[in-house]
Amino acid sequence: MGDVSTWIDAYLDHLRVERALSPATLEAYGADLARLARHLDERGVSSVADVSPVDVSALMAATKVSAKSVARHLSAMRGFFKFLVREREIARDPTELIDRPKLARRLPKVLGQAEVLRLIEAATRPPSKAPAAVFRAIRDRAMLMLLYSSGLRVSEIVGLRVQDVDRARGVVSPLGKGHKRRLVPVAQPALVALDVYLEARAARRGVRGDTLFVARGDKGLTRQAVFKYVRKYAAAAGIPRAISPHKLRHSFATHLLTGGADLRSVQAMLGHADITTTEIYTHVAYDHVRAAHARAHPRA
Repeated sequence: MGDVSTWIDAYLDHLRVERALSPATLEAYGADLARLARHLDERGVSSVADVSPVDVSALMAATKVSAKSVARHLSAMRGFFKFLVREREIARDPTELIDRPKLARRLPKVLGQAEVLRLIEAATRPPSKAPAAVFRAIRDRAMLMLLYSSGLRVSEIVGLRVQDVDRARGVVSPLGKGHKRRLVPVAQPALVALDVYLEARAARRGVRGDTLFVARGDKGLTRQAVFKYVRKYAAAAGIPRAISPHKLRHSFATHLLTGGADLRSVQAMLGHADITTTEIYTHVAYDHVRAAHARAHPRA
C-alpha cells in the first residue's frame, strides 16, 4: 500500500495547507481514502498508476451504506485522483465515468419563532444561584441568541474571539469555511445579551485569553458542549424534536426569507459560496407561506 498511502498523505497535506479544510472535514476525507487504500491492497494494487475504473467500481459496489455516504466517498476519491492528474502521477482519473448516486433532496427542519423563544428562555433560568450556574446561564443565553440572530455554524461560534464582536457596528466576524471571514449583523437583543455576558466574563477569575465563549478559565467551549447545551435547553423548553445548533442556523435562514429578505443577502450572511446551497431554504419558507394560506384563505 506504500505508494497509494504516500500519495493519500500528500493529498491530505494539500487539503490541510493549501485548501485550509477544517479538521473535521480532513478526518472524513482521511477515513474515506483509508478505506480506498485497504480495498486496493486487497486487490493487489500498490501503485496509484495501476488503479483502474474497475477497482473503483468494485469498491462502490461493495459499499453497503446510504446513498449520501456513497456520494461522499466518491467525492473524496474523485478529489484525490484529480489531484494525482494535476501532479502528473496518473494520466486519467479512474472515477470520471462513474455516476454519482442520486440523492433525495431533504428540506432542513426548522424551529418556529415561538419555539426559539422558549429555547432561549430555558437558558435564562439557572438551576441555582451559585456563581458558576449564573455565569453559565448568562453565557448560554448569549450563545443561543447569537446562533439564532446571526445563523453561525457551531464551528464558528466556538471559534469566535472577543475582538470578533464589533459592538459599535452591530456585527460579528466569524471565521468560516476555507478560513474566510465575513461580517454578519447581530440583532439588538443578541447584542444586549452579549454585553451582559462580556461583563460577566470580564469579572470571572482566570479568564485571560480572547476566546469569546469560555467554560473553565481560558478553556473555550467545544462543539460537543454546544450540542449538549442546545439539546438540554430544548428538553427543558418542551421541544420534542431532536434539536442541534444547526437547526438554529436553518431557522435563521428560513425566518429571514419568510420575512422578506432577499436570497443574496441571506447567502452572504450564511457564508455560502454557492447560492444553490441557500436556495433550499426558499422551499422551506414557501411551505410556511403555503400553510399560512391554507389556514387563512376562506376558499383554501
